[in-house]
Amino acid sequence: MGSTMEPPGGGYLHLGAVTSPVGTARVLQLAFGCTTFSLVAHRGGFDGVQGTFCMAAWGFCFALSVLVVACEFTRLHSCLRLSWGNFTAAFAMLATLLSATAAVIYPLYFTQLECPPEPAGCTARDFRLAASIFAGLLFLAYATEVALTRARPGQVASYMATVSGLLKIVQAFVACIIFGALVHDSRYGRYVATQWCVAVYSLCFLATVAVVALSVMGHTGGLGCPFDRVVVVYTFLAVLLYLSAAVIWPVFCFDPKYGEPGRPPDCLRGSCPWDSQLVVATFTYVNLLLYIADLAYSQRIRFVPTL
Repeated sequence: MGSTMEPPGGGYLHLGAVTSPVGTARVLQLAFGCTTFSLVAHRGGFDGVQGTFCMAAWGFCFALSVLVVACEFTRLHSCLRLSWGNFTAAFAMLATLLSATAAVIYPLYFTQLECPPEPAGCTARDFRLAASIFAGLLFLAYATEVALTRARPGQVASYMATVSGLLKIVQAFVACIIFGALVHDSRYGRYVATQWCVAVYSLCFLATVAVVALSVMGHTGGLGCPFDRVVVVYTFLAVLLYLSAAVIWPVFCFDPKYGEPGRPPDCLRGSCPWDSQLVVATFTYVNLLLYIADLAYSQRIRFVPTL
């Protein structure tokens, strides 16, 4: 007399989680991520805000990648109160942005062809060069997952796997860059108009995060009206709000009546309010374009909220 210990739905382990194209990309993410921050922590070295950001980004992406692979391999994701498809799509896009940023920042601030002075020497340079290469490979691995899981035309998919859903992550990421520039001596408190711009950035950021959170938690059905209609209306309002900020911010920062049209010659690098204002203006236009593209794609998406 024999009995089986297999669950009704099949084996406990899902080998496709590591052998499929998406699974292979995730395994490479683990390998490249572990290699990158190990090289930096061992001999490459890091310091300052830039180095700390890179290590935090690599560590965060590696930790969540371990969670995703472990849950997929053991099928434990079915026990989580999450919309797993939305969660993995959102994380892959966020990890792509974080790893891309770190892959640019670390070589820019820490990697050079010449050997630094002792005690670091050429060994530290070699480790930093290797870390920069693996950081680039890590970005490509995450970008590959986004490309493989992105919803195709006519395909039924979770919202975060659509172009509109992926753009939500990019919009929130760009807003974080804007906030970073705002707090870095941008002098936004001088005028009510620039304070209005800060309110626009904050409101749109919070609404975007709320849309992502509702999608990931699988609670989009409890809004009282169709989620896709809510997304379209919110995106339209965000376009109008960002359009106002795109007009107001440059006027009150770069017009001679209110600010400086050019960079002041006595402005120190790294602590110049004009630089922060320029960053805010640039990424305001970037996010405006992202919201316009989002509005265009939101008109024709079809998704399943619970996937």
